[in-house]
Amino acid sequence: MADEKLKVGILGLNLKGQELLEAAESTGHYEIVAVAGLDTDLLTQAAQKYNAQAYEDYRQLVVRNDLDILFVAGSMSICDEHVRTALKRKCDVLRVIPPGLDFEQTAELMATAQREKARFIVANTRRFAPSFRDMRDYLQAEGPDTFHLVSAVCNAPQTFNDPRDRWMSDPQLAGGGVLLYECYGLIDQIILNFTLPQQVYSISTNHAPDKAQRLSLTEDTAVATMRFSDTLLGSISTSRTFGPWLCRFRVHKDNGYAVVTDDRLTIHNNDGKVLEDRSYVYDEAERLKELLKNVALSKHHPRKHKLFVGREDDLYTMSVIQAAYLSARTGAAEEPAKLLRMARVEPPNPWG
Repeated sequence: MADEKLKVGILGLNLKGQELLEAAESTGHYEIVAVAGLDTDLLTQAAQKYNAQAYEDYRQLVVRNDLDILFVAGSMSICDEHVRTALKRKCDVLRVIPPGLDFEQTAELMATAQREKARFIVANTRRFAPSFRDMRDYLQAEGPDTFHLVSAVCNAPQTFNDPRDRWMSDPQLAGGGVLLYECYGLIDQIILNFTLPQQVYSISTNHAPDKAQRLSLTEDTAVATMRFSDTLLGSISTSRTFGPWLCRFRVHKDNGYAVVTDDRLTIHNNDGKVLEDRSYVYDEAERLKELLKNVALSKHHPRKHKLFVGREDDLYTMSVIQAAYLSARTGAAEEPAKLLRMARVEPPNPWG
């Protein structure tokens, strides 16, 4: 099996699903054998393009094929049962962001994968962004404990015009909110560099004209404040009403600050003078290819090639998002560590 292509099936042929298939084929590590989707035209096109078996029934795709890995791009409101079936068949699962409707569902899927000695992998491409890699190197060189403020901004304009994506505006199907999932990669980077925040306090709102409508819509804007320690605070602001798309991560210390986006990293002193300026080519397709290559190589040669992310890392990120949504409802600060312990996952130690 070491040099064989991994047999792949996919649930969901939305834009993210199509990008997954294109990237997988381009790596040379995957053989796409089965596709399933709700759009008949797209399903037929994908089956012909990849010479794969087409299924309108998601369950049939999972049970009728001996897959090495299942790609999941459809809503977890309809894919949950089929993902669990795949994991119980010892099949790895690669899920696009968000990994689940909420923290509880994600934790259950992770636990199922662990019991079945399978892998539930979240396709977080920002871990493969060169600019964020260099920011991590900078933070490690300076020492995380030298920084006192972390701030992140994510503008994520969306219209949900595609019927297959409208579940993301439904608070029941979306798990109570979806906007913070657009910040998934940024929150992951914050935790990766500065560990899990002790407390999260969040507020959110939308532009619906009356309160009754607001209860039936997810948020348009959210702001979350994070307390890591007595000397380190963080904040993340996100909105789907502002444009263009933007993801920015900024860190401050006594004598300067650094700012990173997908295509740039700048380091400044406190007078605003640029000490270092690096530019990058933003290519989401290339990042996805790198991720899929890592997944394949870690499957074929687990000792030589480690998977880019551990099981707990995605649960840490989901616990912060869940704590933020809980805080927005309760009006009080929430502790991500409590959610992790309820799922029998030990929170990370501060500063690694």
